Amino acid sequence: MQDFKQKMRTLKKPAVFLAIFLCLILILSAFFVNMAKKHPEFVQSRNRPWLNIQNEKKNSIDVLVLGDSESYTTFSPLEIWKQNGIASFVCGQTGQEVEETYYMLRRALRTQEPKVVVFETNSMFQPQNAAEGFSKTIAQTVNYYFPVFLLHSMWQNWLMGPEKQQVYYKGFVVRDIVEPYDGGRYMEKTERREYMSRAVRSYMDKMLAMCREKGISVILYSAPSPNNYNYAKHNTLTDYAEQNGAEYLDFNLMTEELGIDWEKDSLDNGDHLNVLGAEKLSRYFGSYLEEHYDLEDHRKDPEYSSWNEDVQKYQNAEKNAIRKIEVILEYLRKKKQK
Repeated sequence: MQDFKQKMRTLKKPAVFLAIFLCLILILSAFFVNMAKKHPEFVQSRNRPWLNIQNEKKNSIDVLVLGDSESYTTFSPLEIWKQNGIASFVCGQTGQEVEETYYMLRRALRTQEPKVVVFETNSMFQPQNAAEGFSKTIAQTVNYYFPVFLLHSMWQNWLMGPEKQQVYYKGFVVRDIVEPYDGGRYMEKTERREYMSRAVRSYMDKMLAMCREKGISVILYSAPSPNNYNYAKHNTLTDYAEQNGAEYLDFNLMTEELGIDWEKDSLDNGDHLNVLGAEKLSRYFGSYLEEHYDLEDHRKDPEYSSWNEDVQKYQNAEKNAIRKIEVILEYLRKKKQK
């Protein structure tokens, strides 16, 4: 009996310490989240989508988009708003990994009830072994429950001054550079399938199950990108979508239909689209969403009046970007003629 009491006393101290530590982390997390909402300029640019979706009015987003940089350079919510009045938002991040996508989706669904969730598929082919997957799962789980670890760099930005921020238009980033792609055809038919890691497949399965439970439709889409896509990936994604009851749009097979001009619409030699290419894809996507899903046109809804104001800012940025692209294209033409 004496030994048991001694063991309990021995365990009590670390248990109390752990409880105090967790309370401190929770308090710091609440403090940093509150600080981030009041001073978003101090939040690291890559983490701004995490914050921005929380700042959207509750249950105002009908279409939620997730993925890596292929998502926020191709899907323009305000372009779709102009044309169709659909309220959409992009929660994409540079190099967003599937574990981040999962927790970004969970975070967004705490304040939003979208009718459609859209996944850009490039991140589904990130190579991950079991050890890497486990490590990333731990890291992102900690970030989700204890945001202080996600936002800790705010102190540095607060002391040194905010870093130069990307400007997000409902999650979309206006890209004003052009570097033509001249590599020719890249979607050559094959029966081959590209490998999708078990870790990625597991997280995708969980996200699709989460959407099904909430009655949310799912679309997978592959942005036009010669650097990132091929027909083997198309086959894998087609199989996965069919097996899981999701829609799949492969815009790499639709570049002519979209009117993609690789001389003008490529941001960086076939990796991403610039704003010209994004306009084309977004207009198509807006029409597709309007035709296939029961989504409300909110343009005349007074609750969405700020969206019309945001469109004005977006259009100004869009015009400036197009002017810059035209200057670059003229320079490239003259250089080619020499």
